[in-house]
Amino acid sequence: MKKILVETSARHIHLTQETLDYLMGVEEGTHYALEVRAPLSQPGQFVTNTRLDLIGPINPKTGKERMIKGVSILGPTRKADQIEISATDARTLGVKAPIRESGDLDGSAPLTIANPLNGRKVELKEGCIIAKRHIHMTPEDVKEFGVENGQIVKVLVPGEGRKTIFDDVVIRVSEKFSLAMHIDTDESNAANAAGTIYGEIVD
Repeated sequence: MKKILVETSARHIHLTQETLDYLMGVEEGTHYALEVRAPLSQPGQFVTNTRLDLIGPINPKTGKERMIKGVSILGPTRKADQIEISATDARTLGVKAPIRESGDLDGSAPLTIANPLNGRKVELKEGCIIAKRHIHMTPEDVKEFGVENGQIVKVLVPGEGRKTIFDDVVIRVSEKFSLAMHIDTDESNAANAAGTIYGEIVD
């Protein structure tokens, strides 16, 4: 059976065009265009040159805002603002981000996004999640692997010295996808999944 490319998805931001325009301070009636820094494995998706800061609630011990600086925006723009972080990031920011599939934002964690270059901020009432580990598949991939959209599988990731079986991996299917499994930085470090590595569905 064909193996699956395992990619580490670092913390990142998805924005609507409206939110992006506000944060970048463009003139009314114009839109900010995201510049492509590098394409991603999923068709049409890319890392941009634009970075923003994430701000959590005040730390009562220090009296200062919890913050992670220089977080990449991914393009293109979306229909909803979404921030994807790791569990470690959530603790750093002081937020209770739920583990969710992309787009499932109801009741997710609030967070502030700030542009350090102009001081503009957007306070999101919800939108911050820890992405549920998942596999992107096309309908053709589904037939080959004998799975279906939404199915939960186990995947063996053979990281050197840290071979790991990930459970609770959800299958996500679209004609627009390219076959790849996405895990966050915490999961990648736990499995020593550095470099180009391939996983295998084992259950």
